[in-house]
Amino acid sequence: MGEGLAGALAEATLRVGDQAGKWDRDGLLPLDLLHDLGAEGRLCAQVPEEYGGWGLSSTLNGAYTAHVGGLCSSLRSVMTSQGMAAWTVQRLGTPEQAAAYLPRLTGGELAAIGFSEPGAGSDLAAMTTTVRRDGDAVVLDGHKKWVTAAHYADLLLIVGRYQDGAVAVVVPADAPGVRTERIADPLGCRAAGHADVHLDGVRLPADHVLGGHGLPPTLLVTTALAYGRMSVAWGCVGILRACLAAATAHAAEREQFGKPLAEHQLVAGHLADLFTAEQVARRVCEHASRCWDEGTPDQVVAAVLAKHVSATQAARGAATAVQVLASAGSQDGHPVARAYRDAKLMEIIEGSSELCRLMLAQHALSLPGTS
Repeated sequence: MGEGLAGALAEATLRVGDQAGKWDRDGLLPLDLLHDLGAEGRLCAQVPEEYGGWGLSSTLNGAYTAHVGGLCSSLRSVMTSQGMAAWTVQRLGTPEQAAAYLPRLTGGELAAIGFSEPGAGSDLAAMTTTVRRDGDAVVLDGHKKWVTAAHYADLLLIVGRYQDGAVAVVVPADAPGVRTERIADPLGCRAAGHADVHLDGVRLPADHVLGGHGLPPTLLVTTALAYGRMSVAWGCVGILRACLAAATAHAAEREQFGKPLAEHQLVAGHLADLFTAEQVARRVCEHASRCWDEGTPDQVVAAVLAKHVSATQAARGAATAVQVLASAGSQDGHPVARAYRDAKLMEIIEGSSELCRLMLAQHALSLPGTS
């Protein structure tokens, strides 16, 4: 990463410019932009430099992700997808698989990772996608739903049942038997390329199975989702910053009853709430990234906490920003209108708020002094 973090933030601002609203309305990101960003290592910046990445720490990557999230949540969603795929290859793949796939993910190819199914979201026991061994090949059958960036993807990481456990399989998006079906008119992150993925007798060499063997489903999914939760959490910090900037600028300029909105106490209260939300989300993300970078035992629960707090604060904060801007922020494509829709999805993806609360409650019950 020769340009440094400040240069990377400035470059992201330049690349997005004022186009995020148009991308949102069109429901598409420019494919050449995604390939260019991918080839520059910008979509999965934590990948080690030996594989063509930037080798960023979680803390520095978080700052970068928050900045992009404040510019365009759809682009940040593609970054999250690419980063999750790369992290899964790093953690679960063999050294040979890492050497084969990671340079492709930092060289311009795009990736998506499929967990959820029509009847299985958080309920991993209900997953029906299967991976079966057939000689020196594996065969995949199943249906993955709401796969972020699948519309753009060159490679799909598909999680499926395998013998008594589960595996992640690297599937070329153009392999025979693979069909992607674009999800029309999603509520938020409209340009993130959400799609359903259908797998009908997809036959691949057995070495496409990461690690070559099955794992407990919970362990496999937790490994991949840890990165995704961190990325979403930092992205929500960006959403809150964008909302705070828009709300304070409007409240300082717009006059009602002879004075700026910001001088009305109830509006000032909204601004204080937005500032507080951004600070709380940022601090909990910083803590989670420190846990990640230091490899502490609390890194998994810290990621869950960061995702839960940041997503709920972003959803509430975006609603507050719309309230402050009123009709000025209610037009489709306006930053706070986009934030309002995008933030709501953040309470659902990578583990819903309800699931996060259950996980946090279980952690609380495991602490010393609890019975």
